[in-house]
Amino acid sequence: MTRIITQPHPNPVSATERAERIADPGFGKVFTDHMVVARYTAGTGWSDAELTARGPLSIDPASAVLHYAQEIFEGLKAYRHADGAMALFRPDANAARFNQSATRMAMPHFPEEIFVDACKAIARMDAAWFPPVEGGSLYLRPFMFASEVFLGVKPSSEYLFIVLAAASGGYFKPGASGINLLVSDHDSRSGPGGTGAAKCGGNYAASLRFQAESIAKGYDQIVFLDAVERRYVEELGGMNLFFVFDDGSILTPPLDGCILPGITRDSILTLARDKGLAVREERYAIDAWRADAASGKLREVFACGTAAVVTPVASVSGDDFKAEIGAGATGQLTEALRSQLVAIQRGTAADPYGWVQRID
Repeated sequence: MTRIITQPHPNPVSATERAERIADPGFGKVFTDHMVVARYTAGTGWSDAELTARGPLSIDPASAVLHYAQEIFEGLKAYRHADGAMALFRPDANAARFNQSATRMAMPHFPEEIFVDACKAIARMDAAWFPPVEGGSLYLRPFMFASEVFLGVKPSSEYLFIVLAAASGGYFKPGASGINLLVSDHDSRSGPGGTGAAKCGGNYAASLRFQAESIAKGYDQIVFLDAVERRYVEELGGMNLFFVFDDGSILTPPLDGCILPGITRDSILTLARDKGLAVREERYAIDAWRADAASGKLREVFACGTAAVVTPVASVSGDDFKAEIGAGATGQLTEALRSQLVAIQRGTAADPYGWVQRID
């Protein structure tokens, strides 16, 4: 693979219809005109990628992904800067994590330079889909799945790599001061030796039952505990967690192979350390969370991820408790870290880390 071949859509959505769709896009529902596709065959490797019209896929019912779940994905955003140009935030980190996931799932690596180029190419081609809403972005979804037609437990010898783009607004409902969490008392997202650190669909599928139950009860997200002792906080259904204490220190669960190494998480750690804050990557028990919230030692909690960026947590509940954090409003440090991160992403603040890649 050496290049991306561009084949513009012969019949794109009209400007009028596009404007109607992106006026209030929500999250992950309004897709753009194009997609990027590349194919892999063992012994031959990756084909050149094609930027082409987005459309349905035709796959055989015996395709390996449908039976053995060899599938990985990433999520990143294209942001609009004040001068009208767009930019990606740390796409090289997404490319590297994509290949880490591929290794765990016995899938071929995808060339990281082409991964980044593909994301830039679709954002550039479908720039007109950028939504005119506060916090709007083009959300990019690179993914890969096993496409070989066979029944048998072995790694596939054929794969498809695709990048989709969606005009997107905020992840959570507007106006909420903080999200309310429910602790999973029976379901686990992952376990030691499993695929918790890989961004694969199976990890998210494992969260869906309890996620649906929690939303039905009026909660916004779920908290997973470790699968062994069922004591230690790991992550939410799709976001990492941070805890801020009265001494100004920050704690986040460690990367022990059971949680996703979030790129937003890593960025927050960098920003916090550069502020001179004491940062700990340590296990944190749900009982400690309850006690620290009750005593006032725990001042703020926030979740972070590409889709939701930085989101304050107002409360956490279980079958027999509810622990409120602070006054339920966004904490000062949470807001400071969020504002600094968003300013870098959107080009309104200096980027001393080289995180932002503009799309020419």
